[in-house]
Amino acid sequence: MLKKYGRHPAILKAIGSLMAGYLKFVYRTNRFVVDPPDIYERLYPERPFLVAMWHGQHFMMPFSRPADWPAKVMISRSADGEVNAVAVRKLGIGLIRASGSQKKHQIKKRGGLRGFIEAMRALNEGNLVALTADVPKGPARIAGAGIVQLAKHSGRPIVPVAVATSRSIELNTWDKASINLPFGRGAIAIGEPIFVPAGADDEQIEEARKVVEDRLSEITKRAYELVGRSDG
Repeated sequence: MLKKYGRHPAILKAIGSLMAGYLKFVYRTNRFVVDPPDIYERLYPERPFLVAMWHGQHFMMPFSRPADWPAKVMISRSADGEVNAVAVRKLGIGLIRASGSQKKHQIKKRGGLRGFIEAMRALNEGNLVALTADVPKGPARIAGAGIVQLAKHSGRPIVPVAVATSRSIELNTWDKASINLPFGRGAIAIGEPIFVPAGADDEQIEEARKVVEDRLSEITKRAYELVGRSDG
């Protein structure tokens, strides 16, 4: 998204700061509902947990948690990732700089192993850890096994979350990113926790991956329904 001339740290910081301000504006000018209404009370005993979201539907995610629930989000080390990192830091979310990959040879390059270790540490410290279930650059909305492996080894559940607004711009990107707009309605849809057994074998990991994928798709559809739209 960012051209070479736009990768200077000062420019990335400025764009990230503007993004944070814009997202706050969008949140304040939309009438948000949470579905189900009592989900935070029910999720309280399950903290800390992993938050699963789709790529491209992530911009309003910092507003999906109670302000007093500490959280960290996994963000890639790319230039676009740096802009997102600046924005979420200003919105009160901690950072884990890494991203996953569907290809094993790219995991080290993207800091996947380091990110896995940092995520485990963050959970042990009591933070929610949010990450996209699908990995760049696609395929979009196909969950990877990374979040399932984190749940297996940490013993913490996965909670699918989606945020939608009644007004948005859909970009022609691999993840069909949705830029939320102000002055409308918003919905935060949250699913039930998904647990992965500590001794899960490859077959169970795949089953859990598919459950995450299906539940997150259902939650995303629900969020759009709540604002009177169809997903996609």
